[in-house]
Amino acid sequence: MSRARLTASTALACLVAAWLVACSGDDGDGANDGAPAGPTAAAGATGGPGGASGGPGAAIGGDPANDQVVATGLESPWGVAFLPNGAALVAERDSGRILLLPAGDGDAHEAPRPVGTLPGVYHVSESGLLGLAVSPGYDEDHLVYAYFTTDSDNRIVRFTLDGAGPGEQPRMGPVQPILTGLAAAPTHDGGRIAFGPDGMLYAGVGDARPPALAQDPESRNGKILRLRPDRSVPPDNPRPDSLVYSLGHRNVQGLAWDSLGRLWATEFGQNRFDEINLIRPGANYGWPVVEGIGDTDGGRYTNPPVTWTTDESSPSGAAVVDDTLYVAALRGERLWAVELRPAVSSLGPGVTASPIDGPVVGTPTALRVGDYGRLRTLVVAPDGTLWVTTSNTDGRGSPAEDDDRIIALR
Repeated sequence: MSRARLTASTALACLVAAWLVACSGDDGDGANDGAPAGPTAAAGATGGPGGASGGPGAAIGGDPANDQVVATGLESPWGVAFLPNGAALVAERDSGRILLLPAGDGDAHEAPRPVGTLPGVYHVSESGLLGLAVSPGYDEDHLVYAYFTTDSDNRIVRFTLDGAGPGEQPRMGPVQPILTGLAAAPTHDGGRIAFGPDGMLYAGVGDARPPALAQDPESRNGKILRLRPDRSVPPDNPRPDSLVYSLGHRNVQGLAWDSLGRLWATEFGQNRFDEINLIRPGANYGWPVVEGIGDTDGGRYTNPPVTWTTDESSPSGAAVVDDTLYVAALRGERLWAVELRPAVSSLGPGVTASPIDGPVVGTPTALRVGDYGRLRTLVVAPDGTLWVTTSNTDGRGSPAEDDDRIIALR
């Protein structure tokens, strides 16, 4: 259901008020509705939430004093993507601007430089300029992909970026729509895009209200989509005539692959449970029939390996470092670290691997709790450090004087 064009400010105000009163926001604005406290790793994981050091998060380190602020004064940064030369592109959700943060020399980073403003970006509540992805063939094609909301849809576009070398002023080329007509709303727009190890472009698309779209196989909303860089359907998709890779999603804003090539996705719940899902082609993750772990209806729905209550997480960005999945939490104001375990175990030379018994994840560990406020996006920098963006100027946080920031976690 596409959102109609709004032409009057009073109509806009009424629409936003109606949406925000009628439903909880994706950042966990609703009550927890009696949900039990504490993260849950399904299928036999033991232990409770960890502290700020030890466990799978030890690679990041327990002392925030070792972290490095690499950019300040940003306005609701959302998408972040690295160019092959080490420079980073940053998308500002509300303004529609794309900035370039030149590659640093050691701990030194220049101030972000404007690349341009994407035409047609429409922001209200959670909508606007969202995800960014750099083409795997950027050295040859210089293409950058963006996901954003217009006043009538969500869409994916691409544009060339030239002149982004040292001392050069970057230039945004003509913008070419790749995928249009995704239903849009003030909330539940999804927006994360990323190229997978297979060279395909994956996109988390929110249900955009109504939730029933997530179960409609003919709708592209409430789905994870998989498409070729030119928008065509990969022949090995679950359906050869459809971009839909998985369905039954409420609002996916994190996509990350581990060393085995498995795709993990973070998902906002409504009032009770946020999720991490292990994504398999054609699988149905239950929304709106199931929130969190529930009845699979005889295997029709797939349960998440990890759930949290909404006040602990509201998960957005995700990244994998050394087979630990890191998740940025908005309302939870923390970083979650989750050990990823292999789906098979080796039985020795020449012996076929077999499935292991037990969970595919360890118990989530909480890091940087309350240190930086709301955390939105995670991305692995070329030097292997983990960058996180804050989201304190998005209308739901309490911004510090230098917010929003990008911070390299060490």
